[in-house]
Amino acid sequence: MAEREAGERRAGVADGRVRALLQRLFDGSRLSPTQRRLARYVMDHPDEALFLSSVELARRVGVSQPSVTRLAVAMGYGGYGELQRELRAVALEGGGGGAGSEAPNKFQGAVRAEIENLRALERSLEDTGAVEELGRELAASEPLCVLGLRVSAPLAGYFAYFAKKIHPDVRVLTEGGSAAFDALAQARAAGGAWVLCFLLPRHPRETLQAMSYARSLGLRVATVADRETGRIRELSDAVLPAEVGTRLVFDSQAAAMVLAGVLLEALSDAAPKRAQERLEEFEQRAARLGFFETG
Repeated sequence: MAEREAGERRAGVADGRVRALLQRLFDGSRLSPTQRRLARYVMDHPDEALFLSSVELARRVGVSQPSVTRLAVAMGYGGYGELQRELRAVALEGGGGGAGSEAPNKFQGAVRAEIENLRALERSLEDTGAVEELGRELAASEPLCVLGLRVSAPLAGYFAYFAKKIHPDVRVLTEGGSAAFDALAQARAAGGAWVLCFLLPRHPRETLQAMSYARSLGLRVATVADRETGRIRELSDAVLPAEVGTRLVFDSQAAAMVLAGVLLEALSDAAPKRAQERLEEFEQRAARLGFFETG
């Protein structure tokens, strides 16, 4: 009995190591939600999935066979067969980690990945000069445009909601196309100098088009993005990195949310008297009109 239990424990540790190795392989690629479902199935059923055909794997997960091929291509492989050979090699490699280094479950893994993203953000903020200078620039821009489309719209809305409490003219843009172009042109005509853009995966072309149009108007662009591509650098006067979590079906944005809070603090610090006066006015109005429960 004791020997069997010891064997099961060793098998569990080895299985955890395989999952950890597979997770590192998948983490190196930007995957869509469907592709992540496929990746998660492979990690959760390594003994089975590594030897399934693309058709069989698609059937088990409930997606189309081309989705399996697209997963392989997204990871830089020529096709599923090439990816499968790599996965088998990783699984057979074993090793990695010491005794007892079982991989966390997928929910714990997602949290741990976000913790690492927050640590990376912390390191990037060691020198406060750039953020403080940007805070002064954003504070002086009247109006201040905040742009965020698709998945970035809630984050733009979050920033704008609080920024309006300490800045006299904040205009949030969460619709692309001609509506965004009109709003940018109006802001520039009114004397605006800056656009704060939130650009998280997957990067919408309409956001990049709006950024390009803003630059053509003479507006400067500060971009919060998960990665600094050549195109983003080209369209931005300042880029602030904030990695997203990719361990779950949909991205998580803890680092970007914290960075938005940091920028709000810098905005407040840049014009403290104005910020305090506006906050006091709001509190008085809230108390007079009974905005919030007090019990």
